Amino acid sequence: MRALPPMLLVLLLWCAGLGAAAQFGKISILYETLRANYGGNGEVALGLVVSIVGMVGLVFGTTAGLLVARIGPRRAIVAALVAGAAMSALQSLLPSYPLMLASRVVEGASHLAIVVVGPTMIAALAPEHRRPLAMTLWSSFFGVTYAVLALIGPHVTPTGLFLGHSGYMAVLAAILALALPADPRHGALPMGNLLAQHAMIYASPRLAAPAMGFCCYTFLYVALLTLVPPATPESHRALIAAGMPLVSIAVSLTLGVWLLGRMSAVHLVQAGYAAAVPGFLLLWLGWGQGEVMAAGGFLLSAALGIVQGASFAAIPELNASAEDRARAAGAVAQLGNLGTTTGTPVLAALLAATGPTGLVLSAVTLCALGIAIHQAQRARRHHFSA
Repeated sequence: MRALPPMLLVLLLWCAGLGAAAQFGKISILYETLRANYGGNGEVALGLVVSIVGMVGLVFGTTAGLLVARIGPRRAIVAALVAGAAMSALQSLLPSYPLMLASRVVEGASHLAIVVVGPTMIAALAPEHRRPLAMTLWSSFFGVTYAVLALIGPHVTPTGLFLGHSGYMAVLAAILALALPADPRHGALPMGNLLAQHAMIYASPRLAAPAMGFCCYTFLYVALLTLVPPATPESHRALIAAGMPLVSIAVSLTLGVWLLGRMSAVHLVQAGYAAAVPGFLLLWLGWGQGEVMAAGGFLLSAALGIVQGASFAAIPELNASAEDRARAAGAVAQLGNLGTTTGTPVLAALLAATGPTGLVLSAVTLCALGIAIHQAQRARRHHFSA
């Protein structure tokens, strides 16, 4: 097959990211429908159908980065898409609960491989002057997918949605198998002791920095999308629920990309966290007031959208080799899932116990922590290079 332009390959990899995000989103929008089939197993068991995909990433994220570096990114992403297509086809039959749960575990591995390979290959394929745009585009895949699924979800049956997702993943697997460049022929990286490999990754101020800063973002963002709209007056609830993710994506792909051409990704992550603080304070001051809450929610969403895109752009900025980028992307997947999994229950408990003051104080503290983590890792990089 004739070589495709690099940015077209980037777009195809982003499409794979959309399919990976739909592995979460398809269950989320069918949650109440699936209750009829699996609700008899209890609320925890039903919730596990959604969350187990993220749990796979939480446990094996860094391991996946090592495996991708070992087996090659093209083989990994094509296999992940094929596995994802097969699992969605199986789920269209609405199988028994144990089989559904098993299929979701396989989907967790599929999802993890895609989100590790995606940013790694995009960073390698995109021309240097387009790399900030490419990495920011990649970072938008979750928000775009959820927006699309929210539009089409009410109009399709569960079987139709599962089969549509299966077909999408299968077609994309075939296209990427033909379009992506061959995997490098150099010898496979030794896996060695996995615990030692994990320790090496998280001890490195280059490999770990994007993930450690990103964890603060994921802890905050998903929780805020969950907790803020229900606390908003009904007259503004739909506006803030739909507007927050859209503002985040739009600012990330416009202002965020423009700023990445003028400052380092690490500095931009820190600036994004700093810019989010006034949004949180506005949210606190106007809690219960529709217009003020919407203004605060949109401001903090815009700032966190910049953090999101710059965090992915920091992977190639700090790591030159494909192997190191795969390791860093695996750490981003692992700590990103840690933040997503823990953020909502922790902040929901704080909101219930202390009201908006506790929620906002915690959020501002997380922003400060994100800034401090990158500052400390930058100092360590300068120390090691001195």
